[in-house]
Amino acid sequence: MAHIHEKIDFTVAIFVVHDAKVLVIHHRKLDKWLPLGGHIELDEDPEQAALREAKEESGLDAELIGERPPTTSPGTRALIAPRFLDIHRISDTHEHIGMIYWARTRNPADLQRAEAEHHDIRWCSVADLDTLQPPMSDAVKWYCRKAIEEVSALR
Repeated sequence: MAHIHEKIDFTVAIFVVHDAKVLVIHHRKLDKWLPLGGHIELDEDPEQAALREAKEESGLDAELIGERPPTTSPGTRALIAPRFLDIHRISDTHEHIGMIYWARTRNPADLQRAEAEHHDIRWCSVADLDTLQPPMSDAVKWYCRKAIEEVSALR
């Protein structure tokens, strides 16, 4: 999706964990190993964007992990909060505010690569993260490890 605003956009990153492994993609355009994710579109909230991106990029039905506060009332819908937030520079004039979610899936066998967007898609253990080529950034690796640790502890 194209940028919605010239200076800043909101994005989601979804770290899906299954059997102590995290799902990562080798992004075709960026030539980087990343989690599933992308821009939040104007007609969706962050949860909807995260679930849509997970399905589009992997074929998986994701379940976001987190607490939904009981504050829903007419005109208000409580959302699952992201586990982390960040802001990252895309260019000299553009930034993304990233909402970082943990998720799991009940249908890991349905995994499919979005061929137009990714060179590869795979489940990685903590040890596998250090063997990826090109090497994964330290920041993304930290999130992967943290997601594996926290989601695996929920059993």
